[in-house]
Amino acid sequence: MTRLRDLPQPARFLLAGGLAALVNWLARFPLSWLVPYGLAVVGAACIGMAFGFVAYRAYVFRDAGPGGLRQVPDFLLVNAVTTVLVTLVALSGRDLLTLVGTPCGRAEAIAHASGIAAGAVGNYFGHAAITFRTRRPVAAEG
Repeated sequence: MTRLRDLPQPARFLLAGGLAALVNWLARFPLSWLVPYGLAVVGAACIGMAFGFVAYRAYVFRDAGPGGLRQVPDFLLVNAVTTVLVTLVALSGRDLLTLVGTPCGRAEAIAHASGIAAGAVGNYFGHAAITFRTRRPVAAEG
C-alpha cells in the first residue's frame, strides 16, 4: 500500500483539500442553526481553513521549509480571496436553486458544496505560489 507521503503532490493536495472541504461543508450545518446562511458559510470556511493549514503543511507542501507561523498571513490572504468566491457561489447558487423549486435546505447544501469546489483550484495555485512556495536560502555575500 502506498503511503500518503509517497503520493504525488497534486494527489496529496486533493486528499488533504478534500478532507478540509468536507470539514468545511459539515461545519456549516450546525453553524446554520445559530447564524444566517452567509455567516455560516464564512464560519465554516474558517474552520476548514484551520484544518487545511495543518494538513497542507504536513502532507502537501512539506518542502516549504521551517517557519510555519510566518506562512499564516499568506495562508489567510489566499483563503480570504477564495472565501469570497465560495461565499458568492454559495449565496447565488442557493438563490438560483430555490428559484427553480429546490427545497431550501437541499439548495443550501448543494450551493455550499459548489462554492467549495469553485474555491479549490484557486486554493491550490495560491498556496503553491504564495503560502507554501519553496524558499531558497539567500546566498551569503562576500
